[in-house]
Amino acid sequence: MYRIKLPVIILNLKTYLQSTGDRAVKLAKQCEETAEKTGVEVAVAPQFTDIAPVAKAVSIPVLAQHIDPYEAGKYTGHILAEAVRDCGAVGTLLNHSERKLPLDRVEACIKRAEKAELLTVTCADTPETCKAVAALKPSLIAIEPPELIGSGIPVSKAKPEIVTEAVKGVNEVDSKIPVLCGAGITTGSDVGAALRLGTKGILLASGVVKSENPLNVLMDMANAILTSNPSD
Repeated sequence: MYRIKLPVIILNLKTYLQSTGDRAVKLAKQCEETAEKTGVEVAVAPQFTDIAPVAKAVSIPVLAQHIDPYEAGKYTGHILAEAVRDCGAVGTLLNHSERKLPLDRVEACIKRAEKAELLTVTCADTPETCKAVAALKPSLIAIEPPELIGSGIPVSKAKPEIVTEAVKGVNEVDSKIPVLCGAGITTGSDVGAALRLGTKGILLASGVVKSENPLNVLMDMANAILTSNPSD
């Protein structure tokens, strides 16, 4: 199973037209360029139809946006863990606020991902949910209050207590599970604030995908990771 280097930037391409098809490959290459220039781990999560072309075009980690908890068989329209792995994905997002799952389904998906040797970046909307998810042993947890997703208002600054409580709650259950910060992250300053709250990276989407110059934004965020001192 792939081990993500921390701190990490994970770019969720969602289903924006700006990140579909050839544009997904272009964005992934900009993520790769950022990683090569700075040494910061940058991963990308394209749509299912773009996993294979993106994985063939770049050497950075590629994640699926979701998998279903089913074994191979009669499950038309569902996403098989082995299928995304064979397309080149090393892991998957789970339980994003736009693809929310009941806790028992999250657990089943994590187990299926582990069986297919995929890492899991499992999203949670509150510190309490983070703590519950930590008990399921995902690879990483991302705290993302849904009201701030895509808002341009970073949770790391607007609601820092949510982030610190999430980190505390996860550490109480399993201190080996890294916590990422998501929702409203758009600048390097937002990233630095997230790291100082105890997180090990960020999960973001529109702040890069919908920007006029994605590479500049990515470089700003990666440089913030390099210069950030969480002990400040």
